[in-house]
Amino acid sequence: MKSPFFASRQPLLHFLLIWVLVAGTVVPSAAQEADQFEAKKYTAKNGVELPYRVLLPENFDPSKRYPLLLFLHGSGERGNDNKAQLVHGSALFLQKRADFPAIVVFPQCAKEGYWASAKIDRNQPKYKFAYDYVTRGETPQLAAVMELVKELDKLYKIDRKRRYIMGLSMGGMGTFEAISRHPGVFAAAIPICGGGDTTQVRKFSRKLPLWVFHGSEDNVVHADFSRSMVKAIEAAGGKVKYTEYPGLNHNSWDKAFSEPELLPWLFAQKRK
Repeated sequence: MKSPFFASRQPLLHFLLIWVLVAGTVVPSAAQEADQFEAKKYTAKNGVELPYRVLLPENFDPSKRYPLLLFLHGSGERGNDNKAQLVHGSALFLQKRADFPAIVVFPQCAKEGYWASAKIDRNQPKYKFAYDYVTRGETPQLAAVMELVKELDKLYKIDRKRRYIMGLSMGGMGTFEAISRHPGVFAAAIPICGGGDTTQVRKFSRKLPLWVFHGSEDNVVHADFSRSMVKAIEAAGGKVKYTEYPGLNHNSWDKAFSEPELLPWLFAQKRK
């Protein structure tokens, strides 16, 4: 005879068993997602060893030309494990892999390095960033990334009219700086919670469209840095979309990644 205690819990046990089976077979782990990005390393002429990950389109055809998407991570993902840079953004491109066939590249910045040449004062309640591309030269890490772009042109058939760059936080700053220093390389850019040198926007403002994102209450990189860049780009006659999320702190990338028009907008851009 079954006890009333056991009988009353049979439906619950049955539900838990099904949940475990489904969760174990359907939901991929972060490690499984990372494995779909091939691990590589590039040594630049300046000596920088640049780990990077590549996601190729489904049913990749080496004879076909594909767009290139370069993604620059934030400062928290720096290192040399060639994994941490996939924490933010990689899932988005895996989910949309079939819809937007492209070669997606996630380089990793060294722990002591930085994508942008910003001067940072961390002794303030909100960090202060000073951007001066003229006085401060391109960082070795960003120079290595731009050299990697040329190398990728040799490794794959890249559609050179459809190269794109996006990044968050430190990577957002690196995105602004990359298009300022190399204005003819990319067809569009998406800087998220970043900032840049407003005096240099004329170099790219008329050449490529941007979609800029920031949280209004960002306590790491103040939203004023994106606002001032947008204002300068507009004044220079550039095409820029700006989305600011009210009340949101530094992680505005989560909201940006969930924008349904983000990737359709990006991959529709083409350099003339």
